[in-house]
Amino acid sequence: MNREQAFTIVNEKIAGPRYEHTKRVAETAEKLAVKYGEDVEKTVLAAIFHDYAKLLPVDGLRKIISDHQMDPRLVDYHPELWHGPAGAILVRDEIGIDDLDIFNAIRYHTTGRAGMSLLEKIIYIADYIEPGRQFDGLDEVRMLADIDLDKALRKSLGNTIKFLIDKSTPVFPDTFEAYNDMFKK
Repeated sequence: MNREQAFTIVNEKIAGPRYEHTKRVAETAEKLAVKYGEDVEKTVLAAIFHDYAKLLPVDGLRKIISDHQMDPRLVDYHPELWHGPAGAILVRDEIGIDDLDIFNAIRYHTTGRAGMSLLEKIIYIADYIEPGRQFDGLDEVRMLADIDLDKALRKSLGNTIKFLIDKSTPVFPDTFEAYNDMFKK
C-alpha cells in the first residue's frame, strides 16, 4: 500500500482536525526516519494509521481490547490510551497491514513501552512534537528530537508522567517502564 492509498483510507475514518494532525505526524515521522535511518515508507504508513481508531466510541474500543485479549490493564486507565492498541488490531485486520513493527508503533504510540524499536520511538515522538501541538516543554523535546531521539523520548515521557501526576491521574505502567528503560541505555 502506498501513502496516497493510506491517506485516502484514513481520511474516510478520521476527517477534519484529526486528519490534519495525522498528516503533520506523517511529515514529522518521515523527517525523523530519514534522520535516524529508519525505513521511510514503513514509518509513513505507521504514522498515517497511528490514530486510525481515535474517533471510535469508547465501548467499541473496549470491545476490541477485550475480544483480542490485549493487556486487560488498559481498561482500568483513561480511554484516551485505548485507540492505540485497538487501532493496531483494526489496521491489521481491516487494512491487512501485518508488519509487526508497524503494529507495535501504532499500539504503543499512546503509552510507550520498555524496549521500543526505532520505528516505535519515531511514531511516539512524531505524534508528540508535530507542528500543530503547543504545550509547555514541547520546544525542548523538538530541539532534542533533532539531535538525539533517545533524549527526546526520555524528556517527552518524563513530561507526560509529570503532567499526569500533576493532574492526579494514574500513569499506565508501560509509560513508567518506557521511561525507566530509557535510562538503562
